[in-house]
Amino acid sequence: MRHLRALARIQDATGGFTELIPMPWLPSESPVPVPGARVATLRESRALHAVARLMLAGRIDHVQAAWTKLGMRGAQRVLAGGADDLGGVLLDGALDPDAGPEQGRELTVTDVTRLAAELGRPVRQRTTTYEQVG
Repeated sequence: MRHLRALARIQDATGGFTELIPMPWLPSESPVPVPGARVATLRESRALHAVARLMLAGRIDHVQAAWTKLGMRGAQRVLAGGADDLGGVLLDGALDPDAGPEQGRELTVTDVTRLAAELGRPVRQRTTTYEQVG
């Protein structure tokens, strides 16, 4: 909660954020071990996305589901409960071969369309500033 309040204050002062991407930490993707750290459960991730959506409404308009961290089903769950953007279709591994843990992952337009249909949501392509494309 303190972190979300801090983000709200920063956004009020700067207007610099277009979205929030709450990414769970995954020890398997950490370059160094972090003793005592634990992985957030899907329930905790869903709660964070939902609370962020409520607390940041009117300030940070978009909450993105980090499918590379949550998995497709986890991303679908947070989209159903607060997130409004799947994002990350660019991650195909070809853009930067040194992308680390995300190297080689791919989210196709077909994947996005299927997931959106299952949620009863529209699909739209956007710019990085959330403008409509073409």
